[in-house]
Amino acid sequence: MAKHMLGLTNNVDVDLSVKRCPPSQARVPAADLDKYIDKPGLARANLAVSTDVPHGSTANGYASKYKDYTVLQQHVLFWDRDGDGVIWPHDTYIGFRELGFSILFSFLSVLIVNGNFSYPTRLAHSYIPDPFFRVYVDSIHKAKHGSDSGTYDPEGRFIPQLFENLFAKWDKDNDGALGLGELFSMMKGHRCAADPFGWGASFFEWGTTWLLLQKDGKVYKEDLRQLYDGSLFWRIREQRQGGKGWNQGFGLGGDWFIGGTKI
Repeated sequence: MAKHMLGLTNNVDVDLSVKRCPPSQARVPAADLDKYIDKPGLARANLAVSTDVPHGSTANGYASKYKDYTVLQQHVLFWDRDGDGVIWPHDTYIGFRELGFSILFSFLSVLIVNGNFSYPTRLAHSYIPDPFFRVYVDSIHKAKHGSDSGTYDPEGRFIPQLFENLFAKWDKDNDGALGLGELFSMMKGHRCAADPFGWGASFFEWGTTWLLLQKDGKVYKEDLRQLYDGSLFWRIREQRQGGKGWNQGFGLGGDWFIGGTKI
């Protein structure tokens, strides 16, 4: 039975696994995070932090610039093209194109994102569905679904403990990255019963993440952290506009792929 001594505070032994639950032995949560992050179990409203980056995305003043938005809102601001608080279908399309995705994949993303998340975010404003299928940034937390990682809390805050758990539980070779097989194991491990919508949404989100971020077949921790707070999307856009291209990703997500877009 795996144990971890929380010697930083009260020297209390805590069981992290038990004999009669094999998954608890195979998936041990991250421990000793207090050495790197202050109160890692406390959700951060506007900062995505990790043991490697305990102060969030400080490059180019990102964290300060978007401090009035939750981390989940920061995640989607890249698609709010004119800053009006709503993401139109054409905003979604243009955003995916700017990330290097093909015309077909970008169009599919519009159908999935705006088709499924418009009404949940609309409910904060009206019970009448939006005829334009817009997604509302101020209530994007209502688009949170089941079978996800739980890294965002129900209000869109970021929970460092659960982010670190993604790698403590699923990064079996301890290389600070998740391979495709590990991502599939993670998705399966996070599935809730009788939640086909959540399963599908999770598959689309993590599949798109792998297509966009993979390097040598793996999604690296810092790239994933920046994806959670959205700073990654602006970095990719800047690199592509500067002619450097985005040298990660596979298939639908790479600049080299036929059908991808150049800016």
